[in-house]
Amino acid sequence: MPPPADIVKVAIEWPGANAQLIEMDQKRPLSSIIREVCDGWSLSGSEQFALRYADGPQLYITEQTRGEIKNGTILRLAISPGRAARQLLERIQSHGIDARLEALKELAKLSADPTFATEFINMEGIGTLARLVESGTHFGEMLAFTLTAFLELMDHGIVSWDLISLSFIKQIAGYVNQPMVDVSILQRSLAILESMVLNSHSLYHRVAQEITVGQLIGHLQVSNQEIQTYAIALINALFLKAPEDRRQEMASTLAQKHLRSIILNHVIRGNRPIKAEMAHQLYVLQVLTFNLLEERMMTKMDPNDQAQRDIIFELRRIAFDGENDPTGTEKRKAMYTKDYKMLGFTNHVNPAMDFTQTPPGMLALDNMLYLAKVHQDTYIRVSFCKNLLFFAANEGCNDYHPMFFTHDRAWEEFFCVCIQLLNKTWKEMRATAEDFNKVMQVVREQITRALAMKPSSLDQLKNKLRGLNYSEILRLRQSERMSQDDFQSPPIIELRERIQPEILELIKQQRLNRLCEGSCFRKLGNRRRQEKFWFCRLSLNHKVLHYGDLDESPQGEVPFELLSDKIPVSDIKSVVTGKDCPHMKEKSALKQNKEVLELAFSVLYDPDETLNFVAPNKYEYCIWTDGLCALLGREMGSDLTRSDLDTLISMEMKLRLLDLENITIPEAPPPVPKEPSSYNFTYNYS
Repeated sequence: MPPPADIVKVAIEWPGANAQLIEMDQKRPLSSIIREVCDGWSLSGSEQFALRYADGPQLYITEQTRGEIKNGTILRLAISPGRAARQLLERIQSHGIDARLEALKELAKLSADPTFATEFINMEGIGTLARLVESGTHFGEMLAFTLTAFLELMDHGIVSWDLISLSFIKQIAGYVNQPMVDVSILQRSLAILESMVLNSHSLYHRVAQEITVGQLIGHLQVSNQEIQTYAIALINALFLKAPEDRRQEMASTLAQKHLRSIILNHVIRGNRPIKAEMAHQLYVLQVLTFNLLEERMMTKMDPNDQAQRDIIFELRRIAFDGENDPTGTEKRKAMYTKDYKMLGFTNHVNPAMDFTQTPPGMLALDNMLYLAKVHQDTYIRVSFCKNLLFFAANEGCNDYHPMFFTHDRAWEEFFCVCIQLLNKTWKEMRATAEDFNKVMQVVREQITRALAMKPSSLDQLKNKLRGLNYSEILRLRQSERMSQDDFQSPPIIELRERIQPEILELIKQQRLNRLCEGSCFRKLGNRRRQEKFWFCRLSLNHKVLHYGDLDESPQGEVPFELLSDKIPVSDIKSVVTGKDCPHMKEKSALKQNKEVLELAFSVLYDPDETLNFVAPNKYEYCIWTDGLCALLGREMGSDLTRSDLDTLISMEMKLRLLDLENITIPEAPPPVPKEPSSYNFTYNYS
């Protein structure tokens, strides 16, 4: 008989004693269970004790979290969180340096536990830590542990950041501004300042007065990528929270301090691979930078503004400077109208009206002026129109384009490349004004295909675009069209339908085999804490999911023996993804992170338990969601399955149709001939 669902078999440890093996009744109060355990070791005062996990983060167990205890879990009897908080608070205020250091070290570890954090904060612990920092008497390891504990405690969101004093901010800013400071202290100081800026509007102004973007740029020139990441994160936070009228000023400061070239040389082209968090921060910086263009893009031109009209006159002057202006007013007006028509303006009489449409608004005029002044020869050769290209950053994506870090005016240079491409493609297509939309479709396809190759510089982008001329685009389109047309005839469709179940079964087996190999997943938590990992794999008979915690990311498969927990596949009720996952509903910060949301999935199993995942990438997400759906007998609906299905069916179809090459397949089967008039031709064997 299996044990009741409310009974969990666990081991409980106590230093210097043999472990107790008990059957924990989840219906009993936790205090009653702790009293029974204390009696087993003859310990008095059970209210001064609590249970903690013996492995992993070693979190305290409460009535709210006891449901997460699994069979076979090892627990440890420990002093209660309230008692531990009181003892640590006393020790960190003691006069003994060694005792204070050990207390702060233990506090930095325990502060990640929300139960302990609540008790410590209720005892005014955060104020004590803040005063230790403000005193300026702590250095080295002691200061690092103090800052770590402070940051962990504040990250629980129990108290408001607005309570932080100005002297504390000045002290933390001082660590960031010092030329030589311990790496661990600098890392935590940057993280604290970032949290202040993101979580409090009033603290943003105080931090902005103490820290300038120029001071942070120096931290990007170090070899430690963690420091670089925190520095860019703080720059992004200051950029994000800055008033709109200050953002352009900040962008100018960043340009003067050569932020772009420093990121290119010390981060993107550094000797270390770029980690996921750094890639995300670079993407955020790129989005914030491009968003500065939005104001100009949505600003209409004022036809009565003389300064704006002068820009259009300047465009005409640069293009037709070599020609003599006629003296008569009427002749000059006629000449200007002709010039504006040659430049491609729709309204020849008043070209300012071409820029009253948003988008692209004034951004189009800015880009045209840049092209005319910096690439004058190109400008003179190119015909313009009001429908100019604008490629905004995609906020739903965490990818960044390295080429935009290779030039101080990267956006304008990119525009110039696109305009030259438009001119080149226009000539290749021998287009007229009526063909404009067709040309734009080709140009858009050329640019989209080139950007998908992720060029690392603008020169590389130009090389990619040279290979994607109009003839190549036609060839690619023709190839794709022929491939599509060949597979639309009724006999081919029928053959495809017959092949599809075999291919789906092949994909299903591949997904299940990958689940049997297993994958490593990162534990959810604050990115400042050391990364924790866990591993999950399917048993070879496809009946059990094995999983367990790991100290570090494994190299290769993890044996089943090292995975302490398991879930019978028969107990799995369903698989949910994205915002429907319990761990996405609980954590508001993760809910706002689109990248995490798109990689999250959960296994719901009996009685009312969940196993929560965040895949390391989109490929692993598709593999696992497909494999789990296959285990439950449900349809595999990921993008990867659709892609694999199309690829494998296409390959199988081509292999089967090899013998029919150059033979036209009829739309309908050949007619069955009439029956013969007699069957006298049959042979009689008797």
